[in-house]
Amino acid sequence: MLPTSGYAALTANAVLKPFSFERRDVGDHDVLITITHCGICHSDIHQARDEWGGSLFPMVPGHEIVGTVATVGSAVKKWLVGDRVGVGCFVDSCRTCPACREGLEQYCEAGMVLTYSGRDKEGRITQGGYSTQLVVDEQYVVRIPDGLSSAGAAPLLCAGITTYSPLRHWGVGKYHKLAVVGLGGLGHMAVKIGNALGTEVTVLSTSESKRKDAERLGAADFAVTATPQTFTKFQRRFDFILDTVSAPHDYNAYINLLKTDGTMILVGVPDKPTLLEAFPLILHRRRLAGSVIGGIRETQAMLDFCAEHRIESDIEVVPIQQVNEAYERVLKGDVRFRFVIDLASLK
Repeated sequence: MLPTSGYAALTANAVLKPFSFERRDVGDHDVLITITHCGICHSDIHQARDEWGGSLFPMVPGHEIVGTVATVGSAVKKWLVGDRVGVGCFVDSCRTCPACREGLEQYCEAGMVLTYSGRDKEGRITQGGYSTQLVVDEQYVVRIPDGLSSAGAAPLLCAGITTYSPLRHWGVGKYHKLAVVGLGGLGHMAVKIGNALGTEVTVLSTSESKRKDAERLGAADFAVTATPQTFTKFQRRFDFILDTVSAPHDYNAYINLLKTDGTMILVGVPDKPTLLEAFPLILHRRRLAGSVIGGIRETQAMLDFCAEHRIESDIEVVPIQQVNEAYERVLKGDVRFRFVIDLASLK
């Protein structure tokens, strides 16, 4: 077993503290990654505070992981020592179900093995990227292209693929009008990727303070959703809506902004259910859909796309010792737009 240092929540709602634990030994098909950077996702906070239920403790969060390969197993073919690589939201899957065979490991019928707060095939609790190193099967690792910085690429492993995957799946592109609800860690990536796809992007936000950021990121329009006039102005305007908000809000109001045959895609996960009305959907043959991250093949395609279009996450780099402060700032919306932990601070 490999002694590892990290930061963990020992119980629900506990502050994160220094934590020592063990990684498994490097197997024949495994790589050992020295972690250099890990993004802070809002879902880390949900999980560490058990807001969705089912969290496993002690918990080392983190699923936006970038580092370098330090050791490779005897049968590893894809990676060499020194390669710069990433690991996202899952580290294994059944590999045999129809979803896995199609490269859709995120929809594995047996359930993907989460990078943290999950259980591996031996029943051990998985621990994430707020740590010095990670052992993972070579098939669940992606390459970080040379055109991306390690810190700027880290949030792409969750925020980037979470927004890229549905935009690609539903064929969002030129001549479409896309509304992005919320301009946070996910939303700002949706604007950048949508803009690169040639889509006309409108940002719908609760905060007027996000207007200049939306324009800088490439949005064609911006509106504050706190006023009823916004929902009147944009009725039947959009082909697609990508809803990134993780706080409870009224889906019905946004569905009315879709054209006939429009699609609203949920990627944010509120911690409370929302009442859904039938009429806004059936009167214009609209769809409400959901999407979660992407498979390994698509995640690599997303990274390559971002490198080609020079897209990285807008970040604020922090030492691990400031992780609890960063959590509170995320909840206040006080970050433009993603915190990334420099793991050199843990050493």
